[in-house]
Amino acid sequence: MSNGEKTRYSADELKEFETLINDKLEKAWNELNYIKQSLTKSKDSGTDSTFGNVKTLEDGADTAEKESLNQLAARQQKFITNLENALIRIKNGTYGICKESGKLISKERLKAVPHTTLSIDSKLKQNS
Repeated sequence: MSNGEKTRYSADELKEFETLINDKLEKAWNELNYIKQSLTKSKDSGTDSTFGNVKTLEDGADTAEKESLNQLAARQQKFITNLENALIRIKNGTYGICKESGKLISKERLKAVPHTTLSIDSKLKQNS
């Protein structure tokens, strides 16, 4: 560390990230609960229509909507898990450190993607 490069974020900086992550977590939980309510409503809204073809089309649309909502719920659950894991990294002192290079991830990247474990350079290398 002779060139003065930081290897960890300060307690104050970590507190700032923790607040950001907790805000995102709260919003993510609200969205997940909303998606789950929508799924429950779509199950309850079965129509007793006796129009054969119309009923079949509605069933198809309902199925597609349920699949889409299930995918959204799964994505949201994964996001919540990633945010919770980031909070664990804050507590154990490894937050903001790239798991590939061991260098500090930029504040700008962490503010945009607070659950990331890779610096932008490592992420770009991974995708190439």
